[in-house]
Amino acid sequence: MMRPSAVLFATALAFSPLAALAESAVTIPPPAAEAPAQSAGLETAVLAGGCFWGIQAVYQHVKGVTNAVSGYAGGAQKDATYDVVSSGRTSHAESVRVTFNPREISYGKILQIYFAVAHDPTQLNRQGPDSGPQYRSEIFPQNEAQQKVAQDYIAQLDKTGVYKRPIVTKTNTMKVPFYAAEGYHQDYATKHPYQPYIVINDAPKVENLKKMFPDMWRDQPVTVAEADKGN
Repeated sequence: MMRPSAVLFATALAFSPLAALAESAVTIPPPAAEAPAQSAGLETAVLAGGCFWGIQAVYQHVKGVTNAVSGYAGGAQKDATYDVVSSGRTSHAESVRVTFNPREISYGKILQIYFAVAHDPTQLNRQGPDSGPQYRSEIFPQNEAQQKVAQDYIAQLDKTGVYKRPIVTKTNTMKVPFYAAEGYHQDYATKHPYQPYIVINDAPKVENLKKMFPDMWRDQPVTVAEADKGN
């Protein structure tokens, strides 16, 4: 249990002017077309949209997701460390590999959550307080079907005018290697819920998921630690 002083501190942060830095959620329609399930087993989606702590935290609360791992995608293996990626001089983006059961949640729903609450897809090479190409908005399709759904969905959303600016999310890098981030980055929001960065930037995303997608919400997050125990 948190001490009263810590709870008051977190509450004050949440309602401070700094909380306005968090990206606002946007109500958007689902994709007009879905990607068919590629197999009878689990599938993966690799998504980048700012600091991976927040993206991971969102998908850990989504029904049908069996694991969400923070990591790096888009660059070389030798550069896949936090210190190097943070320099902004690699091709990597902070990313999350989402493993999901397509019989419980579709790839299209994964993308709807990504565009609606997980990040702001109109910010170029930045997200909230973080700037640099490592914080870019990018979907790394795992197959041609995922790429088509993503590209068609972006075109669909741009036509609706729900965003004030054009979507800048990239979708052209097919199935690049994903490198898991260091252990201390995994389950970060769950382990450090009262850390100021999490309170200001990431907790609002999780709360928006609960409000906007109640049918997909799970109270108990599926953590990397728990998922690893099951493997």
